[in-house]
Amino acid sequence: MSDDTPDSLIPYDEIVQEALRAVVGRVLGEIVRSGSELPGNHHFYITFKTGAPDVSIPKHLQERFPDEMTIVLQNKFWDLEVTDAGFSVGLSFNQIPTKLSIPFAAITAFVDPAVDFGLQFHAAVADMAHEEHEDAENDSQADDDDTPPEGSDDGSNVVTVDFGRKK
Repeated sequence: MSDDTPDSLIPYDEIVQEALRAVVGRVLGEIVRSGSELPGNHHFYITFKTGAPDVSIPKHLQERFPDEMTIVLQNKFWDLEVTDAGFSVGLSFNQIPTKLSIPFAAITAFVDPAVDFGLQFHAAVADMAHEEHEDAENDSQADDDDTPPEGSDDGSNVVTVDFGRKK
């Protein structure tokens, strides 16, 4: 019996990543169908690669967040639109209304702290190294409930898929 696991000819990791990104699309699509209001205390932190293909954000945000950016969908957002490929949304940064367009392939994390749910993805963009970044701090109502629940960063309810490719 051999300790060597054969390389798969089926790209399972890509298939699973795509399926999990579809969860984000379905959740955002449900919000659109319900009138673009988040139910209960639900709110979303969405992290994405700013330099990924088809990401459309203003130049000043691209300069401030050259690698990744995290946005919050909670109280102040508008014009949420969802397609099979991604979503667009209006947010305010320093009182300046801004429209962002983000393909699902650019998303690296999706978190709903209200229910301690999170997904993490591998960047679907080749050769983009991770850099530390600050949160985008888009305008939202000052509310103590905006922060993720204490202890939620332990990854206990975060789905991470890594099939560990052989090299």
